[in-house]
Amino acid sequence: MENLLNIFVRSIFIDNMIFAYFLGMCSYLAVSKTVKTSFGLGIAVIFVLFITVPVNYLLDNFVLKPGALQWLLGEQAAGIDLSFLSFIMFIAIIAAMVQLVEMVVEKFAPALYNQLGIFLPLIAVNCAIMGASLFMQQRNYANVLEATTFGLGSGIGWLLAIVCIAAIREKLKYSNIPAPLRGIGITFIITGLMAISFMSFLGIDLDKMKAESAQTETAQILPATAPENESVTGNDEANANTGTVETPSSETESTAEAE
Repeated sequence: MENLLNIFVRSIFIDNMIFAYFLGMCSYLAVSKTVKTSFGLGIAVIFVLFITVPVNYLLDNFVLKPGALQWLLGEQAAGIDLSFLSFIMFIAIIAAMVQLVEMVVEKFAPALYNQLGIFLPLIAVNCAIMGASLFMQQRNYANVLEATTFGLGSGIGWLLAIVCIAAIREKLKYSNIPAPLRGIGITFIITGLMAISFMSFLGIDLDKMKAESAQTETAQILPATAPENESVTGNDEANANTGTVETPSSETESTAEAE
């Protein structure tokens, strides 16, 4: 569970698709004029990533990787390597999911569909979507649950980035910005500053924090046994200082009888 939480937090804040890798900048710059439109596109990106990353994970591990088809064809498939089809297959899955999203948005939110315009179908070629699948393939997640967590976190991170810049751009309409920097120019500058601010999350490592907490608990348990050891050591030191040697009771009784 801690590993899933670590993947989720890292994909949102540390490995943010916009602020860490600058993927999906086309839609990020073009659609982020209002928060409402940006939020709608962000939800669409979350849905596409949430579906495509685990599907591509299964496709990669059970079809494309060397020997992945052994579950279907047996030992004779050990030499089959279809990894060269990764790009084509990933894009096909992404395009199919984007078409599904486009039909749903057009049916249930026509106003948002008109606002997004050409940028909704362009999610199919959004490099953030493709980048998430390639990162998933590169990082070799242990199971489909980890891949799904990464896809969901990456989508939420992209939504967070585009909504933040949209909120700032709405305020910039009432600001006195130098003419050469108006529009895309000031947006690039603010994006860079936000990326620098997100670098502060680089220190977050839940696995390391868990190890440190375990060490702290161990350090708190050890002193509980220390007083007993210290009392025994203290008695030995006192006897050594006074020159007294403790003798067993049986030896004392035998000495008295001999006298």
